[in-house]
Amino acid sequence: MTSHRRPSHSSSHYPPLSPVRSRPLPPTNPPDPPLTLLHPTTSPITPYRNTSRAFELDERENGHGHEQEHHVKGRKRSWWKVRLGYGMYNDIKNRLPWYISDWTDAWNYRVIPATWFIFFANVLPGLAFSLDLIETTGQYGVQEVLLSSFMAAFVASFLGGQPLLISGVTGPITVFNKTIYDIFENKADGPDYLHFVGWTYLWAAIFHWIAASMNAVQGLKYVTRFSCDTFGFYVAAVYIQYGIQVITRQFGQTSTPSAFLGIILAILTLILPHYFNSLAKSGYVNKHFRRFCADYGMPITIIAMTGFAYWGRFDQYVLEDGMTLPTTTSSFRPASDRPWLVKFWQLEGKWVGTALPFGLVLFILFYFDANVSSLIAQGSEYPLRKPPGFHWDFFLLGITTFIAGLLGIPAPNGLIPQAPLHTASLVVMGYEDASSSSSETVVSPTGEQSSFEDRERDVQLMGMENGNGTENGGQSRSKENGMTRRSSNTPSEIRQRGRRSGSTAIEKDDTPTDKNEVPVAVVEQRVSNLAQGCLCLILMTKPFEHVLGLIPKGVLAGLFWYMGSDALLTSGVTEKMLYLIRDKRAISPSEPLNGVRKSRIVLFTLIELIGFGATFAITQTIAAIGFPVIIMLLVPLRVLIVPHLGFSEEELGILDGAVASPFTMESVGGSI
Repeated sequence: MTSHRRPSHSSSHYPPLSPVRSRPLPPTNPPDPPLTLLHPTTSPITPYRNTSRAFELDERENGHGHEQEHHVKGRKRSWWKVRLGYGMYNDIKNRLPWYISDWTDAWNYRVIPATWFIFFANVLPGLAFSLDLIETTGQYGVQEVLLSSFMAAFVASFLGGQPLLISGVTGPITVFNKTIYDIFENKADGPDYLHFVGWTYLWAAIFHWIAASMNAVQGLKYVTRFSCDTFGFYVAAVYIQYGIQVITRQFGQTSTPSAFLGIILAILTLILPHYFNSLAKSGYVNKHFRRFCADYGMPITIIAMTGFAYWGRFDQYVLEDGMTLPTTTSSFRPASDRPWLVKFWQLEGKWVGTALPFGLVLFILFYFDANVSSLIAQGSEYPLRKPPGFHWDFFLLGITTFIAGLLGIPAPNGLIPQAPLHTASLVVMGYEDASSSSSETVVSPTGEQSSFEDRERDVQLMGMENGNGTENGGQSRSKENGMTRRSSNTPSEIRQRGRRSGSTAIEKDDTPTDKNEVPVAVVEQRVSNLAQGCLCLILMTKPFEHVLGLIPKGVLAGLFWYMGSDALLTSGVTEKMLYLIRDKRAISPSEPLNGVRKSRIVLFTLIELIGFGATFAITQTIAAIGFPVIIMLLVPLRVLIVPHLGFSEEELGILDGAVASPFTMESVGGSI
């Protein structure tokens, strides 16, 4: 059988999107899957290669070199032509055949723990992020945050092209909204806040629709791990900062003993989920108990710490005003008893124009934040088989942004790290036969079976370990057109990422000696996202909102610290810093960073930290409204400046790489 390979893409030109080939179906009954990956948030390092040259060679092998050359020349002459709506049309056409299976595939146990995990990881941080906004502006409340999360889940589940993407109220949007309030708070003739925000959201929505129609989302091919790691590092720092703010603010809102109770609850909420993860990968007790700890450790911690706050003598302190989430007395009512519909069209004309640049800044923030969330949630470590839909989802994001302004609720956006954690919680692990029988049929990157002659080349590209093993401890390398390419999905890499991230590691003692443990599938479906959104809607009813109002703010602060620390531990920036201080004798000979000069690692890490520092610093000033611009500048910094700072192409390939697999990046024309 002849192997069919998907052509690679270059940064300057690329062939038209080919028909989406489905990836191979996972085994219907994999042998006793071990612990599911829970927290891998970093994709494997995928070095760059001369994709245009590789594509040309592949075409020549198939006898199509002249047609491709003519096609490329044609594209050079017509680069300025924009096929309006082509990206959205292509996304809908490719994704629509999978729509029914998106619902039927949800008949899987993985959906249950994923739903509960992402519900707690989404709604509670969203509420905690909004505490400052709620208490400062008085324009938002818990009901608004819950409705925003439900709306995002509903739209993504029924209409979205990437239903695994979790959207909700993020730290950046709360910073954005609060900065607008701070700017106009002391102006005597200032605009009505919700009316001004409504126009800001409308302008941002218009920019979203224009960008999606003009296929501007294809700019994602320039977004590499450099930008994602730097932004992820910033988000993790914001999580930790907000946790500290929640705790320190309580010293002015409650008595000192109550504030110290909040600190105790925060520390316990930080420690226990990490303990559950450590227990899950320890090898103690049996596999099913460890899997239970990995799936439900964080929800159990939230419930247990909330109950602990009302135990014994703590009760009198946790019942003080300001110790728990502020809730309303009625169901489905916004803050200040205002009507749900915000008539922002009644705003004075002079403020309508003023809202335009604010809308542009919000568009820049969402362009980067939402699309990066999508990329990381569809990282190359996840064996996805359904096509993405970046253009269509960005158009939908404009719709939800407009509706948010109309209802006076915070605009939902893609969540980091919740989005990749949702995908990771749906990964199903199975065993790949490492015996000679496994070499008879190997999955190629195109999702088709390759012949034995092409097996050695394809197995390096898709990162599976064959019966003869792979060099460098499972990190196979191949020479293609003079470029070194590291395989993207070896089981050993996943095990290493699991250990680094504190996730559910893969224990060799539970695995048969003749089998390798690999991710065999992701439960790609729409139910878990919809279910967690419906739970948010249920919380808006009076009985459940009362229960929500029992959660101490200290528990929310600890949840912030846990998610922030977990994201920092899995960050590529942290990984490089730890490598620099690690004893050489403790470094594996197969560590990819061994192929990079230490001075270049220091320089690359320093650039990432400068980008993080600039972004974090500006959010602490009145100019915080401009922080999305700083984030967006990371992309041209990486593409235009970093390659000229003394890095070799191979070193950049190891230090940086594509965020998602070629299968995912095909929707936006490949990656640079």
